[in-house]
Order: sequence, then structure tokens, then C-alpha cells
Amino acid sequence: MAVSISVVLLLLILAVIFLRNGGLKVSHALVCALLGFYMASTSIAPTIHSGLTATADIVSSLRP
Repeated sequence: MAVSISVVLLLLILAVIFLRNGGLKVSHALVCALLGFYMASTSIAPTIHSGLTATADIVSSLRP
């Protein structure tokens, strides 16, 4: 659960930055959000979730 909240916050921050810089229009952001909601209800959602979890585990195991 903590990984998905972190990813959502990261994506939200990136979307706000892109909106403020003019690189992302509100309509594009809405389409991306709708795509995310639709993908969450498909059969590929567990694969995406496990891939994000694996990536987070790899990143958290790295030592600077």
C-alpha cells in the first residue's frame, strides 16, 4: 500500500509540474487519469503492481 501511495504522489507532483510549465494540458492529464483507472480494472493490473513492487524493492536495496 505504501508503494502505491508513493507512486501516486510522485505522479501527482510530476503532473502539477508539467501543468505549470505548459507541457501538459488539463485534457491530457484527464485522459491519462482515465487510462489509469481503466487499466486498474483490467487483467494486467496485477502484473503492473508486481512490476512496480519489484522496482521499488530494487531501488530501496541500493546503497549510495
